[in-house]
Amino acid sequence: MTAISPEASPEATPLRLTSLAHGGGCGCKLAPAVLQSILMGMPATAGFANLMVGTDTSDDAAVWRLNDTQALVATTDFFMPVVDDPFEFGRIAATNALSDVYAMGGTPILALAIVGMPIDKLAPETIRAILEGGASVCAAAGIPVAGGHSIDSVEPIYGLVALGLVHPDKVLTNRTARAGDVLILTKALGVGVLSAAFKQQTIAPEGYAALIASTTQLNSVGRELGDMPGIHAVTDVTGFGLLGHALEICRGAGLSAEIATDPPLLPTVEGLARAGIRTGASTRNWASYGDSVRLPDDLPDWRRDLLTDPQTSGGLLIAVAESEAQGVLDLVWSRGFAAAAVVGRLRDGPPEIHVQA
Repeated sequence: MTAISPEASPEATPLRLTSLAHGGGCGCKLAPAVLQSILMGMPATAGFANLMVGTDTSDDAAVWRLNDTQALVATTDFFMPVVDDPFEFGRIAATNALSDVYAMGGTPILALAIVGMPIDKLAPETIRAILEGGASVCAAAGIPVAGGHSIDSVEPIYGLVALGLVHPDKVLTNRTARAGDVLILTKALGVGVLSAAFKQQTIAPEGYAALIASTTQLNSVGRELGDMPGIHAVTDVTGFGLLGHALEICRGAGLSAEIATDPPLLPTVEGLARAGIRTGASTRNWASYGDSVRLPDDLPDWRRDLLTDPQTSGGLLIAVAESEAQGVLDLVWSRGFAAAAVVGRLRDGPPEIHVQA
């Protein structure tokens, strides 16, 4: 890439958004072990009677009881570009942020924009397109972007504060799964692999189309799950990969999980993974799991990489009684999640994961 001096006009040399960032999407997240060490010793939140969900269980959003029929769901999520198209970057970031509200069973009510941009490198039109992409997703979700905050930063950053409402009796958390539940994943895996291939300019058109389609599909079916029988826990699969977020469910409930080695994959992902395409976050995720994940001795490295692959705007991971699993699959399939499938099962045992060949 041609170097750009501080005096150069943003319009003088076209820039790839991803070239301005050291990471992209949910692959930017701190590794689970690093985050845990940072949060260790933070003040407890148990003293707030109306705080239904706080930081204790690494859940997707905070939940505050407003009254007998309403609770406020509050979250924030932002990251650096995973694609170069500014409008699509905005769409992906906004979809990802709203997912946390849906994962708690909530319905979004408004959003605030979080914007950090290198204004000496990006034209105003580019930054505006990012905001327009995010606003278009919020409009599709039926909510406004009602404000926000912006700074001049070294790398481009965009995301949302997302607020929603849920009935206090229908809050979905990641900590209440039960032994015997099956785990349903609503989106195929491989976003991290595809984003790495995109950055290396080795992605096929089919793969890029799959990347955009998956990361901009709203997890709005989550707000319907609170009314479904047999659903005991929900989270969304993002930067920590399938194994990392399944492990959070295990730790929250004090259960073990069996996870299949062959979850559904986005188009072209298997070939790229077999060729060694992966993200640095995938490796960091694996290192963070420690002894809590057991793999078959003969599992190829590329399959392990897919199970640890960071998912930007990934699917929902639903723990549901086996007797009700087909009804949940029928619902999510009818809402456009064609790749949804059972990927594991919970059982009594220590909080760990056994990957099944």
